[in-house]
Amino acid sequence: MRFHVLGPVRMEQRTPSAAKPRVVLATLLVQGNNVVSTHSLIDELWGMEPPRTAATTLQVYVSQLRKALADTVDDEREQPLLTRPPGYVIQVRPGELDLAVFESLRTRGRAAYEQRDFEAASRWLGESLDLWSGPALSGIPHGPSLETNAIRLNELRTEVLEQRIAADLLLGRHHELIGELMALANEFPMRETLQAHLMVALYRSGREAEALRTYHRARRTLINELGVEPGPTLTRLLDRVLAADPGLAWHDTPLRAPGTVSAGSPTRPGRAAPSLHRLPPRAAHFTGRDEELARGRRFLAAAAPGAARVLAVSGRPGVGKSSLAVQLAHSADGFADGRIHIGLRDAAGAAVPPETAMAMLLRRLRADEPAPDDPLPAGAEELGELLHRHTQGRDLLLVLDDAVSEAQVRPLLASVPDSMVVLTSRRTLAALDDVQHLVLDVLGPEEAERLLTDAGGPRMAQDPAAVAELARLCGRLPLALRVTAGGLAVRPHWTAAGLVKRLADERTRLSALTLGDLDVRSGLLAAYRDVPAPERAAFRLLGLAPLPDFRLWTAAALLGLDPPDAEGRLETLVRAHLLEARGRSGTQAPVSYGFHSLLRSLALEMLAEEPASVVPAAMDRLGRACVVLARRADALLAPGRDRLAASEGAGAERPPGFSPLTWFREESAGLLAVVRQTHAAGLWEPTSALASALSGYYEACARWDDWQVSHDLALDAARRSADVAAEASLVRSLGDLAWQRRRYDRAMGCYELGGRLFTRHGDRAGAGRCSSGEGDVLFGRGRVAEAGARYARALGAGRAQGDARGLADALRGLAFVALREGRPEEALRLLGECAEAAKAAGDERWHAYARRTGALVAETAEVSWSRLEVRPGVWLLDPSAG
Repeated sequence: MRFHVLGPVRMEQRTPSAAKPRVVLATLLVQGNNVVSTHSLIDELWGMEPPRTAATTLQVYVSQLRKALADTVDDEREQPLLTRPPGYVIQVRPGELDLAVFESLRTRGRAAYEQRDFEAASRWLGESLDLWSGPALSGIPHGPSLETNAIRLNELRTEVLEQRIAADLLLGRHHELIGELMALANEFPMRETLQAHLMVALYRSGREAEALRTYHRARRTLINELGVEPGPTLTRLLDRVLAADPGLAWHDTPLRAPGTVSAGSPTRPGRAAPSLHRLPPRAAHFTGRDEELARGRRFLAAAAPGAARVLAVSGRPGVGKSSLAVQLAHSADGFADGRIHIGLRDAAGAAVPPETAMAMLLRRLRADEPAPDDPLPAGAEELGELLHRHTQGRDLLLVLDDAVSEAQVRPLLASVPDSMVVLTSRRTLAALDDVQHLVLDVLGPEEAERLLTDAGGPRMAQDPAAVAELARLCGRLPLALRVTAGGLAVRPHWTAAGLVKRLADERTRLSALTLGDLDVRSGLLAAYRDVPAPERAAFRLLGLAPLPDFRLWTAAALLGLDPPDAEGRLETLVRAHLLEARGRSGTQAPVSYGFHSLLRSLALEMLAEEPASVVPAAMDRLGRACVVLARRADALLAPGRDRLAASEGAGAERPPGFSPLTWFREESAGLLAVVRQTHAAGLWEPTSALASALSGYYEACARWDDWQVSHDLALDAARRSADVAAEASLVRSLGDLAWQRRRYDRAMGCYELGGRLFTRHGDRAGAGRCSSGEGDVLFGRGRVAEAGARYARALGAGRAQGDARGLADALRGLAFVALREGRPEEALRLLGECAEAAKAAGDERWHAYARRTGALVAETAEVSWSRLEVRPGVWLLDPSAG
């Protein structure tokens, strides 16, 4: 079995010819071994306007792919395309997916390059490029996910190509590279690295004039296309070519001579090796972060006068900020005068004052001087001047680790303007000027699993399934992964599968993630305690959010704040990396927020700090906010459907571009979770009201399981609170669900009970709607005359009570009775009245349904029942078959 996405999307022997099944295949493959939700696949296939049958059509495409895969796999290979809630996953084994092989070869090549084994680097990177047969994910239409991945992969291919060529240049293959580089320079005229590689190859081949022409051609292109001058890589290389820099010439060794640098780095001929090396050791089993390290090295190598000289690394606690900064400092080129690290917090975690930080740095700088213990001045200004004198004109890299605030580091940065700085902090120091920010996320799935196997030893590597689950349970957070792997390594009687069981319970997971002085909870708590008290309270309450991702309105309800005030709290938490902002830039989709799984566990733990009344009050606010919004969306989706919600939904205006169906689809999982939460908290009224407001969406989209679950809980809530009106409405809705599932006995029982409950409550219109439901059951069983009597009863109730929506339902039933009894003219009249009643109710869906049904009846004398919708979007067989 082989899958290919690095070029036209295909699989061995039998690839579906139709485009949309290949879109499904490609979307699953780029997320290989990870579940892709049904909603994501629907978005990829149809965008924001999927057909009503999207879910069913997707199942057809999946079935086609499974058949193609079954015809391809051998007898020992299980079906790789599996259903896994909330969607599907395609399981690929090592070597089966060209993308995974490419990533593996690329990683090996980059590692060899870092270790100066350029022969191996060229070989591995070249083999990775040989896997490509065209632009990534070609031959199929792209939705948002595939478009993003295609851009990412094609860019990655170009970066690998640039690094392979760099390795070949270091191996002295400049003559052989010229033809390839000329073609690439034409293909990518604005890639300055490729232009620089061509200049170096030409220069080393004795073609200095052509090297200069290459620069000027690249410069004209950049000015004409982008309106910018070449960057420091090309401009410095031009200076070196003009100066006939001997360091640029080829030396018959794959390693650079001391004091020389690569084509894009500043030259300091004759400088000695670093005399001040004051860095902590590299982290054991440092894994991944190739892209971040490459970005950091590019930044450090490209420094120019007036350019930003500070790389600010931030990210959530435990993500590996300090480890990356130290790894970068060890591996960066240049910095002949030294690399120095200082921490900006004391042993208790408090901020080191700026004066103390400057004194620490001065002592490290003066450590090799004859009298390093001379007293230092006490004042910040004097310390700053002395630090400036010690760093001026020197090629230094400073690592300032774990900064607390902008105010702490501004005096220090102002004193070292000639030095490159890597600055780490728990929160984004957004108010600093002339800084390039690098925000770290968790590791990718493969990197996380590799860290576990490298650090956990052979017993970890023996159980790949447990490794994958451990990576998930740790949220791919490097600190949690190191603690987990270390725990197994030092306990011979433990197994990876046993560790999975220890971490499976979210309530005790943080307690299990500790090893000696490595404690995940302590790291998370330190970041939590860094933020002000109002934000800490918000962090705790947001742990109650029903799903990992939530919108601003959810947060505002939980916190009991207006949206602008709630947004201020959220943004403070985002800057502190206790929360993520997960919106899609460039779209109208609202920004969502979310927790890392371990931070969510901490938030729920910290709720114990709250008084007993706080959590139920927050859940009640959230439940009622959901009810208001769901009723307003339902009023736009199906006006008049829920008479009990009329006061909330009446007059609801449709905002520009707002689709109630899209809103329900995006929020439905969270809304169902809130039904569960409010029921568990004993909040009966919001439970029953929210489930009722969701039934219109569930009916329109055939979400039968969600409909059943929500209404079972809501019916229990209505009965516990003795809310007869809510109970009657929920029972009738359950009758509709049973009828759609063709469970006629259950449906009739629900409609009859609902009618009695509505009558007891004095709601004749509600009882009339139940009569229409009874009529539908009888009609479906072929008892047409009895059905007509029930519809007639409903018609009388609708007219007497002025219930336009109930009236439309009754007229629809009577039209079908007339049609079944051979009176098509009367059926047409009744359908026309049904359309008018639906229009009066403001229900566009029912109005359109009545009109198209009337058109079908009018166009032929012999009606085909299989073409008729008995209710909007519901087709039944000929009732005589019932």
